[in-house]
Amino acid sequence: MALNEISRSVRLLFGPFQRCRPVVAPRRPTAVPARCTSQTATQPEPTVEENEAVSPTFVNRNPRNLEQLALAVKDRGWKTSWPHREFYHRLMFSRSQSHVTAEVFSCTSPVPVISCSTKEWAVKRELSSTKSVAACQAVGEVLALRCQQAGITRMVYHEIPWTYRSDAVQAFRKAVKDGGILLSEPRRKYLES
Repeated sequence: MALNEISRSVRLLFGPFQRCRPVVAPRRPTAVPARCTSQTATQPEPTVEENEAVSPTFVNRNPRNLEQLALAVKDRGWKTSWPHREFYHRLMFSRSQSHVTAEVFSCTSPVPVISCSTKEWAVKRELSSTKSVAACQAVGEVLALRCQQAGITRMVYHEIPWTYRSDAVQAFRKAVKDGGILLSEPRRKYLES
């Protein structure tokens, strides 16, 4: 029984190799052993022309590529409008009497791309109060983590000047920045034609 197991293991180990049989040459009377090789045929090397061929049509499968290179068009809007429309992603932070909410908007959609709020049970159960400075900090940390997972690392954040000085807004802003999110976007680059 043990001998059968050992021979089976050896066959599995050396399975791709075949035993060499002597090949008889037509003109020589002696047998010449053939060289053992694997059974896979070698693929011919592709020529240089095949490797350097470029398709005339190109489809960009990463729509955020131009945005990350700062080459995508930013909608400017009117100069008198608040908040400004010149962004790829905008962070909006709001506090009500009972909850804190943060949302990230894309320039092409009025619906938030990423959001976090103390209304969510996962955030709410870890907090003693849903409207305190600690709640603002927790929302900032969770939002930064979600943005990192979505691949959004830069966004615009403009707070109304008289609310910007509050401790809650500063705690939120610091938590987002500590999470690895930059709260400014690069200026748009213009290519010369």
